[in-house]
Amino acid sequence: MLHSVSRRGARTTSAVLVALVALATALTAAVAAPAHGANRVTPGGFTGYGFDQCITQSQEVMDTWLTTSPYWAVGVYIAGDSRFCGDDKQTELTPQWVGTQLRKGWRLLPITVGPQASCAVRYKDKVRIRPNPADDYAAAREQGRLEARDTVQRAKALGIVPGSTLWYDLEHVVPTSITPRCRASALAFLSAWTRTLHKLDYVSGMYSSASSWISILDDARVSSPKYAMPDRIWIAEWVKPESYRRPPTATPPSLLSQFIADDGWLPGNRMRQYRGGHDETYGGVTVNIDTNYLDLGPGTRPGKAAKLCGGIRVDFPRYRAVASGARSAQVHALKCFLKRKKLYGGKVNAFYNRGTVRAVRRFQETRGLGVTGRVGRSTWTVLLSEGRSEPVVKIGSGGAPVRRVQRALNAAVRAGLPVDGVFGPSTTAAVRTYQREVGLRSTGVVAADTWARLAAGAL
Repeated sequence: MLHSVSRRGARTTSAVLVALVALATALTAAVAAPAHGANRVTPGGFTGYGFDQCITQSQEVMDTWLTTSPYWAVGVYIAGDSRFCGDDKQTELTPQWVGTQLRKGWRLLPITVGPQASCAVRYKDKVRIRPNPADDYAAAREQGRLEARDTVQRAKALGIVPGSTLWYDLEHVVPTSITPRCRASALAFLSAWTRTLHKLDYVSGMYSSASSWISILDDARVSSPKYAMPDRIWIAEWVKPESYRRPPTATPPSLLSQFIADDGWLPGNRMRQYRGGHDETYGGVTVNIDTNYLDLGPGTRPGKAAKLCGGIRVDFPRYRAVASGARSAQVHALKCFLKRKKLYGGKVNAFYNRGTVRAVRRFQETRGLGVTGRVGRSTWTVLLSEGRSEPVVKIGSGGAPVRRVQRALNAAVRAGLPVDGVFGPSTTAAVRTYQREVGLRSTGVVAADTWARLAAGAL
């Protein structure tokens, strides 16, 4: 992850603990009721892409990337003395920023980078986890509790509500340099972090490298029941450069089996960082990011498909041209959609009669289409894309707006998509195809400009 040095100089171990206690006490006294209590739990259940960058991005960047990038989750560094981006650099990170992102659909991944492993050479002069084995590593456990309390106070102050996942970042250490005391103290720290978060009604997450602390954590999960395990893990295991253009759409358990047992944190409690720091540009805005694939909770859900007109079939891989005298299942669907728009009052059946012609002509006239009384690709596209709202939808989205997009693409570009309500790679590819054909930037994201073209029947 993108962080490096602490803002504190070398201190004695006892001074570190005193400072941590003072900080936690001060925060408890200073923080009143949680800001933006109506905010939703984050990240919740989600299947899709996320990025993390040390410095919280401006609203302009977030809005641009919302409508042009594949990402819909973002890591935010909210706590910890080992952050490179300390409080003095997080000028954008406010309760208002958090509330705005959640309302716009972003999933937030709040990250703490506090004390690091005692054997982490990179942090030898910084705050580290105490490796004193006295009383079963009581000092390390106390540090874990303090860090959890501090993180919860900061999360609440930002409006990150209980039930959300808070992630602890324990940076990579070369496995051969991890001593028994280093290992045991880190596990004691993480166990206390998890237990304390649970008492405070938050979900425990932990980020690290697959080859070091993730592997060690999984070994402890199997062999050491005294340690409380985090609810979710964030695994750093980067793909090879030749795979950068083919980001993972899933991480099969077997792919990481050399580091973690296939049953570890499954189902729905893993996410993977698959590429380290690099520049990406969307909408003309470049940010240096790490990239991640999330598979959390129940994942993206399509929601229950509405039964239209008594449950007749309205979803097809391709919508064909129909006109007066036609008789087909697609005419049946056409009449259903027209009746729901209060343009057709006759029987909803499979025969394209005079009433259907009149209803189609009225629809075409009110939508600025060529008034022919026949339904071709353009009229189908408008009819199928219309709905109550036009939200941003992209990979990771689910629900009725996605079904509308899938139907419309099956009409506009004969995409052959299953109308399943889940915006996956195939839907993304079809959106890109449509955008290219109508002269839009090929983002794979259905935002206001793409909805407008669909609503106009552009082909």
